Amino acid sequence: MSRRVRVRLLDTRPLRSGRSFRALWIGTSVSQLGGQMANVAVLAQVWDLTGSPVATGAIGLATGLPLVLFGLLGGVLADSVDRRAVVRATTVGQLLAAAGLCAQALAGNRSVVLLLALVAVGASCGALGAPARRAFPVRLLPADQVAAGLALTNVSFQVAMLAGPALAGLVIARWDVFAAYAAQALAMAVAALAVRRLPVTRPEGAGVAGGRPRAKRGGWRVVARRPPLWGALATDLSATLLAMPVALFPLVNEARFGGDPRTLGLFLSAVAVGGIAAGLLSGAVTRWRRAGLVQLSAAGLWGLALACFGLAGPLWLALGCLAVAGAADTVSVVTRGALIQRETPDAYRGRVSAVEHVIGVAGPELGNFRAGLVASVSSAPCSLVVGGVSAALAIAAVSLANAPLRAYRTPPAAERQAAPEPGAAASAGALN
Repeated sequence: MSRRVRVRLLDTRPLRSGRSFRALWIGTSVSQLGGQMANVAVLAQVWDLTGSPVATGAIGLATGLPLVLFGLLGGVLADSVDRRAVVRATTVGQLLAAAGLCAQALAGNRSVVLLLALVAVGASCGALGAPARRAFPVRLLPADQVAAGLALTNVSFQVAMLAGPALAGLVIARWDVFAAYAAQALAMAVAALAVRRLPVTRPEGAGVAGGRPRAKRGGWRVVARRPPLWGALATDLSATLLAMPVALFPLVNEARFGGDPRTLGLFLSAVAVGGIAAGLLSGAVTRWRRAGLVQLSAAGLWGLALACFGLAGPLWLALGCLAVAGAADTVSVVTRGALIQRETPDAYRGRVSAVEHVIGVAGPELGNFRAGLVASVSSAPCSLVVGGVSAALAIAAVSLANAPLRAYRTPPAAERQAAPEPGAAASAGALN
């Protein structure tokens, strides 16, 4: 019985494997906490300035477009130069953007354009560094601990989602948005110090010649030629682009719960409660070999739970729906991330990680913009219900169209290194 309990709990072996992964995990975790606080502050400030769901949806546009533009460039960088240098430089850039948000709040800025421009700068820096960050765990950890390392990172993200928005709601209610932005700036300073401990990590493999990738689009070709990869990414895109609810939180909060900023924070925290619960039991998820089927099921549940949130009246029921959505999201993210890292050769891992990052982060932001637009011509409940049901149907379509993803099984521990790219036995560069 004790063995079963251990299998089902969070696997913490990666934190004991060495200080390099611990440094990466600490830096990422602290920056995520500060980022969640800033997200609530931006949402509250834009709503205060405009009172428009289209404007709050534009936050997603200001974040999503830089992620698309700079995320792919970040993948090329991660496959060209020392990944540690990329992570260090972009973390400092995020710190400077956070300082800019503090300054505009302290000056009493009333320009939404300036506010969104600063948000875009921070998102651009994060996008440039994200592929290099994502490529680190598989190089820093034993093969059979990669999924567990990704689960730990996801749990820290969920903890940040739980603590960050709730804390931001209290801080904003007491001291206004400047204090939340200041907390983010402090968090980014700590993150910049933490990533200094990362080792020099240059890309390896036949797909790299003279330290430079042979083709900037090689990552897209790897994704297109491997059905489990494009299926996993299409599943995530369907879930996020069609069912993201965050831009609608201020409107739902004002219409149903009096517009209290503490309730606004609770919405995001409820998603994190479910995510943390799923993360604490992720020892089972990371050992399930039917990763494709698990991701498809969890992503479909995410959409349906958000549709139910759109119909929920009492606060307790609304928060419960969001908690279910958060749990489903955690399971989907962990299984998708491990599948993609295992199936990608290291020579392309930065560029494929960039594709994953663009879809996994820009998708939600653009989904928030879509949600705001739909709500502006209908209502928040309509946007939530239509989006959630559409996401579930789109994921079902991906499942029907991609049998390899449905049947995908995680390789045994001894076989978990990525196989050579199909059609490129002599050289991964044959893709190019």
